[in-house]
Amino acid sequence: MLVVSDAGMPLVSDPGLAAVRACLDEGLPVTCLPGPSAVTTALALSGLPSDRFCFEGFLPRRTGQRRTRLRDLAQEQRTMVFFESPRRLHACLQDLAEIFGDDRAVAVCRELTKTYEEVLRGTVAELVGQVEDILGEVTLVVAGASPPSPQTPDLLEAVDELVAGGMRRSEAVAQVARAAGVSRRELYEQVMAR
Repeated sequence: MLVVSDAGMPLVSDPGLAAVRACLDEGLPVTCLPGPSAVTTALALSGLPSDRFCFEGFLPRRTGQRRTRLRDLAQEQRTMVFFESPRRLHACLQDLAEIFGDDRAVAVCRELTKTYEEVLRGTVAELVGQVEDILGEVTLVVAGASPPSPQTPDLLEAVDELVAGGMRRSEAVAQVARAAGVSRRELYEQVMAR
């Protein structure tokens, strides 16, 4: 299959995403000829929503600053695109797992449009162990957060009640998340964002 456009980068804000997903579902290789930058090429190849996205550039090098920036982005609902050093990629994915959750979809795009082009797709938990020895230029594409569920205010209130009763915040979050069948990590992030 070939998708060609004479009106800008294919697959960015057009229905071409369905073609990429269909190929990926069938196990077919997908590649992209150079777009205006690695950002749009990685976005097109990621298989993640491309109708709304933000480019975040390089994350800070220092761990504390990187984590602070990721916490600021944890509830971002648009697909996010980052440039990352191959030396820091593993630590970055570990931070993503801790802050965004193990199940957040990501694509690690390496050496785009070059001989050794490679795109690794999966969840943060699936990819964190695959990138320890990765080389080359890396563009990281991260799925946006799911919109908050309508029950979130009730869950936050339940956490507050348990904390007011003397329970530690982390234990209260774990108990409420377990009872509601929601992600403990996401609920904790919402509690801390208030």
